[in-house]
Amino acid sequence: MKLSPNFYQNRVCLNVLAGSHQNAKDIYQAAETYVVVGVLSKNYPDLDSAIADMRIYAQETDNALSVGLGAGDPNQSTMVSLISKEIQPQHVNQVFTGAPISRALLGQDETFVNALVSPSGTVGMVKISTGPLSSQSPEGIVPVETAIMMLKDMDASSIKFFNMKGLTYIEEYKAVAQACAKYDFSLEPTGGIDLENFPQILQIALDAGVKKIIPHIYSSIIDKESGDTRPDDVRKLLEMVKQAVK
Repeated sequence: MKLSPNFYQNRVCLNVLAGSHQNAKDIYQAAETYVVVGVLSKNYPDLDSAIADMRIYAQETDNALSVGLGAGDPNQSTMVSLISKEIQPQHVNQVFTGAPISRALLGQDETFVNALVSPSGTVGMVKISTGPLSSQSPEGIVPVETAIMMLKDMDASSIKFFNMKGLTYIEEYKAVAQACAKYDFSLEPTGGIDLENFPQILQIALDAGVKKIIPHIYSSIIDKESGDTRPDDVRKLLEMVKQAVK
């Protein structure tokens, strides 16, 4: 199976959550394969059940699986790495300190491994203390350039900028996008993205010149009753991508 995500025009790949195996298939079709389908490790009681179920998700989506933490929970970091070692998915979500562990256990460099970096309140600075222990310690805030170089040292693929809370940290996000473009690094904007603010968030990264972008659109497009992501909303997102990426 293909180990790297499928990017539209080699630039943008959507990341949305699946509520069921059928929902994952429907999402994959709605996105015309330009998607990685998120499944959260936090939803499983143990490692074995997570691996068994995620294998099915991988089969249903031509391996377009994104192994998730669950709201950026640092306590899921080890479980994500262990799942990813067995499944070999196209996409792995990690905290800052977990990215090199996932990469080492994967044993290849094709799978996209992100690293969670948070807004700091200061443009050009980001919080990298997002691991199980570091998140409980005084905040580690560094220049975004330094964070990118540290992640390159650790063989990560991208910055997952979380929690953006929609447009709340838009100026910080612009600085992160510019740094990712300058230092040839990929970017995954995450948190509070919906059908309304998605075009602006995507356009900022495109205008900055970021080569590969994986926007995460989660709760805003999930049907509250079924728990499934709405395929029609995924189609709308893809249409916005096609309009933005020429």
